[in-house]
Amino acid sequence: MTMTTARPIFDLEQPAEPRGPRRKRVLNWVAVHALAIAAALIFLLPFVFVFLTSVMTDRQSLTSDLWPHEWRWGNYLEVWQTPGFLTWWRNTLMYAGVGTALTLLSSIPVAYALAKFRFRGRNLALMAVVSMMMLPPQVTVIPMYLVWAKQFHLTGSLWPLIIPLAFGDAFAIFLLRQFLLTIPDEYLEAARIDGCGHLRILLQVVLPMAKPAIAAVALLQFFYCWNDYFGPQIYASENPAAWTLSYGLESFKGAHHTNWNLTMAATVLVMAPVIILFFFAQKAFIEGVTLTGVKG
Repeated sequence: MTMTTARPIFDLEQPAEPRGPRRKRVLNWVAVHALAIAAALIFLLPFVFVFLTSVMTDRQSLTSDLWPHEWRWGNYLEVWQTPGFLTWWRNTLMYAGVGTALTLLSSIPVAYALAKFRFRGRNLALMAVVSMMMLPPQVTVIPMYLVWAKQFHLTGSLWPLIIPLAFGDAFAIFLLRQFLLTIPDEYLEAARIDGCGHLRILLQVVLPMAKPAIAAVALLQFFYCWNDYFGPQIYASENPAAWTLSYGLESFKGAHHTNWNLTMAATVLVMAPVIILFFFAQKAFIEGVTLTGVKG
């Protein structure tokens, strides 16, 4: 009797992938991402140049060398100890923090009303908000300056820039309103049936669902206030104690026009908080912007 050896039904060893398809897939990946990698390098190179210059010596920073011969980390400490630098930091944090909080507190209720309330003149109110987005700030700077200077005597401080944010921001209202339109009305109706009023619905139903949009608006407003140069130049230039980092950096550069290493170190200290904040909050920011619909 002849014995036959049973052959396995499945071959456990996976056949090696042909070199042709694998090479084609690698080339496709390179072709798709090459443009993105090139663009990323173009945007990254200025930051690398600023950082490398910030840790050079005074003499080397005036040469064409791109790599530090000696890493001078003490440049950052010297900039930090410059008279007035901490004051600029404090003023900038107050302007950006208080301004962002006031923008959210004033813009969220208006956006909620424009998105979920049905009242006569709602479209007209929305058109007025959109029209404010098209109005350049340079058009109103002279009459606004006269009001703050002659009527309230607040020039020489940041309050003329902070107080108007308590009355809403057109772009923040529009962005939040577009996001709130994507929230189904059934959630609001269910809360209303349970006995919730408009304020409770806004706080307990709408706000938790609108966190991405709120985060996006908060980041945009914080970045705007942090980088604002035009406003502090108009209202706070006469008082060095009210300068912000963006305006104080110009004065620092004028005082250290031959010390490019210190100027670049100051630039890094100004940019670093914004870059770090966006790095940790980029997911919420991108989600809030991409999920904002154009439903109207």
